Amino acid sequence: MDPDSPWEENPDTNHVPEAEWTKITSDFTNSGYREGIIAGKEAFLQQGFDAGFASVGVPLGRELGNLRGAAAAIRTLLNAQSPGSLELEEICSISSVLSTIRFSDIAPRDLEAEQHAKEHLGVDDLAIVEITDSGPETAPQERRIIEDVARLKERLALLGAKLGLPVLP
Repeated sequence: MDPDSPWEENPDTNHVPEAEWTKITSDFTNSGYREGIIAGKEAFLQQGFDAGFASVGVPLGRELGNLRGAAAAIRTLLNAQSPGSLELEEICSISSVLSTIRFSDIAPRDLEAEQHAKEHLGVDDLAIVEITDSGPETAPQERRIIEDVARLKERLALLGAKLGLPVLP
Protein backbone atom coordinates (compact mmCIF):
# COMPACT_ATOMS: atom_id res chain seq x y z
CA MET A 1 0.00 0.00 0.00
CA ASP A 2 1.13 3.52 -0.77
CA PRO A 3 2.31 5.32 2.42
CA ASP A 4 1.06 8.70 1.11
CA SER A 5 -2.45 7.39 0.41
CA PRO A 6 -5.27 8.96 2.43
CA TRP A 7 -6.89 5.51 2.55
CA GLU A 8 -4.31 3.74 4.60
CA GLU A 9 -5.46 0.94 6.78
CA ASN A 10 -4.02 2.15 10.11
CA PRO A 11 -5.04 5.82 10.47
CA ASP A 12 -3.64 7.95 13.26
CA THR A 13 -6.12 7.29 16.09
CA ASN A 14 -5.02 10.38 18.09
CA HIS A 15 -6.42 12.71 15.43
CA VAL A 16 -10.15 11.86 16.04
CA PRO A 17 -10.25 12.64 19.80
CA GLU A 18 -8.31 15.86 19.22
CA ALA A 19 -10.82 17.03 16.59
CA GLU A 20 -13.73 16.13 18.85
CA TRP A 21 -12.15 18.01 21.75
CA THR A 22 -11.64 21.10 19.58
CA LYS A 23 -15.29 21.00 18.43
CA ILE A 24 -16.62 20.51 21.97
CA THR A 25 -14.47 23.36 23.28
CA SER A 26 -15.62 25.64 20.49
CA ASP A 27 -19.30 24.73 21.06
CA PHE A 28 -19.09 25.41 24.80
CA THR A 29 -17.24 28.69 24.26
CA ASN A 30 -19.88 29.89 21.79
CA SER A 31 -22.72 28.74 24.05
CA GLY A 32 -21.21 30.48 27.08
CA TYR A 33 -20.74 33.68 25.11
CA ARG A 34 -24.38 33.64 23.95
CA GLU A 35 -25.65 32.98 27.49
CA GLY A 36 -23.51 35.84 28.84
CA ILE A 37 -24.88 38.26 26.24
CA ILE A 38 -28.46 37.22 27.00
CA ALA A 39 -27.96 37.54 30.77
CA GLY A 40 -26.44 41.00 30.33
CA LYS A 41 -29.31 42.17 28.14
CA GLU A 42 -31.90 40.83 30.59
CA ALA A 43 -30.23 42.58 33.53
CA PHE A 44 -30.18 45.95 31.75
CA LEU A 45 -33.73 45.53 30.45
CA GLN A 46 -34.99 44.84 33.96
CA GLN A 47 -33.18 47.88 35.37
CA GLY A 48 -34.65 50.09 32.63
CA PHE A 49 -38.13 48.72 33.19
CA ASP A 50 -37.90 49.25 36.97
CA ALA A 51 -36.71 52.85 36.56
CA GLY A 52 -39.36 53.72 33.96
CA PHE A 53 -42.14 52.03 35.90
CA ALA A 54 -41.36 53.91 39.11
CA SER A 55 -40.70 57.33 37.61
CA VAL A 56 -43.13 57.43 34.67
CA GLY A 57 -45.61 54.56 34.61
CA VAL A 58 -46.97 54.65 38.13
CA PRO A 59 -47.45 58.44 38.46
CA LEU A 60 -49.10 58.83 35.04
CA GLY A 61 -51.25 55.73 35.47
CA ARG A 62 -52.36 56.81 38.94
CA GLU A 63 -53.30 60.32 37.76
CA LEU A 64 -55.25 59.03 34.77
CA GLY A 65 -57.00 56.46 36.97
CA ASN A 66 -57.91 59.09 39.57
CA LEU A 67 -59.35 61.37 36.89
CA ARG A 68 -61.40 58.58 35.35
CA GLY A 69 -62.65 57.48 38.76
CA ALA A 70 -63.64 61.01 39.81
CA ALA A 71 -65.41 61.58 36.49
CA ALA A 72 -67.29 58.29 36.80
CA ALA A 73 -68.38 59.14 40.36
CA ILE A 74 -69.66 62.60 39.37
CA ARG A 75 -71.40 61.17 36.31
CA THR A 76 -73.18 58.57 38.43
CA LEU A 77 -74.23 61.20 40.96
CA LEU A 78 -75.55 63.57 38.29
CA ASN A 79 -77.37 60.77 36.45
CA ALA A 80 -79.27 60.07 39.66
CA GLN A 81 -79.83 63.66 40.81
CA SER A 82 -79.86 65.89 37.73
CA PRO A 83 -80.59 64.01 34.51
CA GLY A 84 -80.38 66.29 31.47
CA SER A 85 -78.45 69.05 33.27
CA LEU A 86 -75.62 71.06 31.75
CA GLU A 87 -73.30 69.65 34.40
CA LEU A 88 -74.17 66.13 33.28
CA GLU A 89 -73.38 67.06 29.69
CA GLU A 90 -70.03 68.49 30.80
CA ILE A 91 -69.06 65.41 32.82
CA CYS A 92 -70.12 63.17 29.93
CA SER A 93 -67.84 65.18 27.65
CA ILE A 94 -64.95 64.94 30.10
CA SER A 95 -65.51 61.19 30.60
CA SER A 96 -65.68 60.63 26.86
CA VAL A 97 -62.34 62.31 26.24
CA LEU A 98 -60.73 60.58 29.25
CA SER A 99 -61.80 57.21 27.86
CA THR A 100 -59.87 57.86 24.64
CA ILE A 101 -56.57 58.66 26.36
CA ARG A 102 -54.07 55.84 26.44
CA PHE A 103 -50.95 55.70 28.54
CA SER A 104 -48.79 55.51 25.43
CA ASP A 105 -50.26 58.83 24.26
CA ILE A 106 -49.27 60.81 27.35
CA ALA A 107 -46.03 59.11 28.36
CA PRO A 108 -42.87 61.04 27.51
CA ARG A 109 -41.17 60.01 24.28
CA ASP A 110 -38.51 57.35 24.58
CA LEU A 111 -35.92 58.71 22.18
CA GLU A 112 -33.67 55.69 22.62
CA ALA A 113 -36.48 53.30 21.65
CA GLU A 114 -37.39 55.49 18.68
CA GLN A 115 -33.79 55.44 17.45
CA HIS A 116 -33.73 51.65 17.83
CA ALA A 117 -36.96 51.37 15.82
CA LYS A 118 -35.56 53.57 13.08
CA GLU A 119 -32.46 51.39 12.83
CA HIS A 120 -34.12 47.98 13.06
CA LEU A 121 -37.63 48.47 11.68
CA GLY A 122 -36.75 50.81 8.85
CA VAL A 123 -39.24 53.40 10.09
CA ASP A 124 -38.45 57.04 9.33
CA ASP A 125 -41.48 58.87 10.73
CA LEU A 126 -42.55 57.38 14.05
CA ALA A 127 -45.28 59.99 14.47
CA ILE A 128 -47.47 58.08 12.01
CA VAL A 129 -46.60 54.58 13.19
CA GLU A 130 -47.64 52.89 16.37
CA ILE A 131 -46.33 49.51 17.46
CA THR A 132 -49.06 47.13 18.62
CA ASP A 133 -49.19 43.42 19.39
CA SER A 134 -49.99 42.75 15.75
CA GLY A 135 -47.16 44.93 14.43
CA PRO A 136 -46.90 48.47 13.02
CA GLU A 137 -50.13 50.20 12.07
CA THR A 138 -51.22 53.73 11.30
CA ALA A 139 -51.86 55.78 14.43
CA PRO A 140 -55.21 57.51 14.98
CA GLN A 141 -55.52 61.04 13.61
CA GLU A 142 -56.13 62.81 16.94
CA ARG A 143 -53.49 61.89 19.49
CA ARG A 144 -53.98 63.01 23.08
CA ILE A 145 -51.07 64.59 24.91
CA ILE A 146 -50.26 65.32 28.54
CA GLU A 147 -51.53 68.90 28.13
CA ASP A 148 -54.96 67.47 27.26
CA VAL A 149 -54.95 65.62 30.57
CA ALA A 150 -54.09 68.84 32.42
CA ARG A 151 -57.00 70.65 30.72
CA LEU A 152 -59.38 67.80 31.58
CA LYS A 153 -58.18 67.86 35.18
CA GLU A 154 -58.88 71.60 35.30
CA ARG A 155 -62.37 71.15 33.81
CA LEU A 156 -63.09 68.36 36.30
CA ALA A 157 -61.90 70.49 39.23
CA LEU A 158 -64.06 73.44 38.10
CA LEU A 159 -67.11 71.19 37.76
CA GLY A 160 -66.44 69.65 41.17
CA ALA A 161 -66.14 73.11 42.74
CA LYS A 162 -69.40 74.17 41.06
CA LEU A 163 -71.13 71.11 42.54
CA GLY A 164 -69.48 71.58 45.93
CA LEU A 165 -67.54 68.30 45.62
CA PRO A 166 -63.86 68.03 46.55
CA VAL A 167 -63.00 65.96 43.49
CA LEU A 168 -59.23 66.09 43.29
CA PRO A 169 -56.50 66.44 45.90
